[in-house]
Amino acid sequence: MKRIIFNLLLNLLFMPFTASLLMAQDSVTVSGLGASIKGQLSAWGHYNPLNTMQIQTAKRYILQLNSHIKLGKERMFDIEGSANLNSMMDIRTFDSVSFDWNVTPYRLWARYSTKQSEVRVGLQKINFGSATLLRPLMWFDQLDPRDPQQLTNGVWGLLGRYYFLNNTNIWLWGLYGNKEQRPWEIGTTYRKIPEIGGRLQVPVFKGEAAITYHYRQADMTFFSTAPSFTKDIPENRFGFDAKFDMEVGLWCEASWISKSKNVGVLTNQQLINIGTDYTFGIGNGLNAVLEHLIFSSDETAFNFGNTFNFSAISVNYPLSIDDHINIISFFDWNNKTIYNFANWKHQFGKIETHIMLYFNPDKYHLPQQGNTGIQFAGKGIQIMLLYKH
Repeated sequence: MKRIIFNLLLNLLFMPFTASLLMAQDSVTVSGLGASIKGQLSAWGHYNPLNTMQIQTAKRYILQLNSHIKLGKERMFDIEGSANLNSMMDIRTFDSVSFDWNVTPYRLWARYSTKQSEVRVGLQKINFGSATLLRPLMWFDQLDPRDPQQLTNGVWGLLGRYYFLNNTNIWLWGLYGNKEQRPWEIGTTYRKIPEIGGRLQVPVFKGEAAITYHYRQADMTFFSTAPSFTKDIPENRFGFDAKFDMEVGLWCEASWISKSKNVGVLTNQQLINIGTDYTFGIGNGLNAVLEHLIFSSDETAFNFGNTFNFSAISVNYPLSIDDHINIISFFDWNNKTIYNFANWKHQFGKIETHIMLYFNPDKYHLPQQGNTGIQFAGKGIQIMLLYKH
């Protein structure tokens, strides 16, 4: 099924390119037809003396093609396709060298949109919520606040959104064929049963609030061979988030993940985040974000018998128009450990340079933060060049 969708969207993606070139040799926008090519190139070197592979170098190029057809004054059909091309070399000093490369689809979706609605199908990013550092509603993405590229895998599915004139909006989605384990998931998803969900977001006093729901069937055979652990356990997720802009920014984000079969302490997970941010009038403006996360996994819902607490703070300071400093720290209250990360960003026109230092425990216990998380275990330095066109 995904191969059929892939080929269909790929053909649709290049249709405006082909039509535009046939109709006007000097332009790629003709009578509502439009197309563009974008790209993001990154290269980085990483040194961590305690890692199995002490030195890592990598290159990544994300090629993005967009095309659209205007169907009227307020209606449009557009396509986005992008590929993730990356290579990595790992070096263990005076011992061994390994090399790996791959090409994977990054985004591939088609969308029909009007002034107040849109329907999008294909490989896409779906994310929502109010929190920024420790996110209970990180259901479908793997965004890491420490990653300068802000990369995340997409999900295959259908998403519809409608926006009311008073800023209320409704989301409905259906996902199918996604096999990778996502943040906060215990077990993988049973691929033969579609996932469905929705979200309602409404404006409230000086802010907005939303409720979110998602259903999937979990495959937990990885955890045990006992009869009670099966590959088709119905799972319901309920989410709530709210954010208010007052003298300071205030938000709350919570999630309850419940399985319909008793699988011991893995039956229910509760996550609650409270956060705030404020920009102090110091120098060029010092912005600070503070969040606290309570996570519990229990046999009985809301028992909070196996609780973990994490706090996080992020401080951003612009040294100049081209230079920014960002420091992020996480504190694990249960293990009494602290995770530190610092990034100096300098802008050279379209080129960004990032010098990143981290000082973390060797055993990594932070909540899931995506693919970059485990990379920052221990102590090390990473230098990255990032170019967008």
